[in-house]
Amino acid sequence: MAPRHLRLASRRVPFKVLFILLIFVPICVIGILIHAQHISYLFRPLWDNPPSPFKHVPHYYAENVSMEHLCLLHGWSLRSEPRRVFDAIIFSNELDILEIRWRELHPYITKFVILESNTTFTGIPKPLFFDSNRFRFAFVKEKIVHGVFSGRIATRGTYESPFGLEFEQRRAMNGLLRGSGISNGDLIIMSDADEIPSPHTVKLLQWCEEIPHAIHLELKHYMYSFEFPVDYSSWRATIQIFGPQTGYRHSRQTDLILSDSGWHCSFCFRRLQEFVFKMTAYSHADRVRRKGFLNYSRIQKLICRGDDLFDMLPEEYTFRELIKKMGPIPHSASAVHLPAYLIENADKLRFLLPGGCLRTHEWRVRQSPNQVSKMCRCSTFSLFRTPMPSFVKGCLVANKVENWSLKKWYLLLH
Repeated sequence: MAPRHLRLASRRVPFKVLFILLIFVPICVIGILIHAQHISYLFRPLWDNPPSPFKHVPHYYAENVSMEHLCLLHGWSLRSEPRRVFDAIIFSNELDILEIRWRELHPYITKFVILESNTTFTGIPKPLFFDSNRFRFAFVKEKIVHGVFSGRIATRGTYESPFGLEFEQRRAMNGLLRGSGISNGDLIIMSDADEIPSPHTVKLLQWCEEIPHAIHLELKHYMYSFEFPVDYSSWRATIQIFGPQTGYRHSRQTDLILSDSGWHCSFCFRRLQEFVFKMTAYSHADRVRRKGFLNYSRIQKLICRGDDLFDMLPEEYTFRELIKKMGPIPHSASAVHLPAYLIENADKLRFLLPGGCLRTHEWRVRQSPNQVSKMCRCSTFSLFRTPMPSFVKGCLVANKVENWSLKKWYLLLH
């Protein structure tokens, strides 16, 4: 009888294996697919290597110290006259940050070179935000060199890397720069609009001789406002001496980086729809994995908590830094050593200061009916359902668009 019992018991094993294969394994596979990004970032220290470290150049500055003395502290000498400086940026929709940037830097800048496109990096039609808000920058109108890049509208069923479109815009900046009057020996600032060099940094490199041909700027990184300081990891901004081989880039160009040289304020917007625009318009738009990510209430809560909009783990190369940066960004009550224009206009820019995390979501339409009609072509992107005001529905009806579940309808708004 014992052998027969063993045979019966042995017959039950395949059912357990079958259960594991049909139920447990698929659940594990689905879980891995859903949380692939989290898993990848969690184990990044195992599969990715950090870039080679920068060589930090000490940065000396204090009020009422002569420029000659500051140049000598850096191992440089004082010039007889300052270099001309050209500030070159590719612009999307960061109007408030752009105004802070230009207010801070305009005494030292020869020309503000700004390129904007009629499409996003993801191929979605967008208004020319800067061009329609020029009145805000009348204080530097004589210094502005503005160009428009004619982007390509993405079509349904095709995919083009946002980084490719971004590269094309940066390449187009080279032609705009050369038409701005820049000459060999002038300084050029290459950075995004929200990467703001401090005025004394620009003045130092403008007045000192024997500076490096190119140097990166270490910027203090903030998220959502100056209430949430992250770290000093921002390095992509550069200042270079312009020459025949100079090309506009937003990548590593040298091992030298000037310490504590300004501010980088990411996603520092006044209105909630501007957050949604940025989340779906920039090169990392693939991080919007679910339609709920674009919910205004969710975005507002995350802003005030200092949490990640994309529900992502920190991008770090060591487990120590990964664990250190998990969770919300700690609040800061300090508003010291920030852009002077921000402090002088604290009432107008309260949303960028400690305690000002609440955002607005009012609708403001500045385009003419013809412009709105043209922008309705973005209706081919029918991915997410989002409530839309009646005038947008009217626009879609006029253009014979039947599907109102549009991901990009808010591009009609400003």
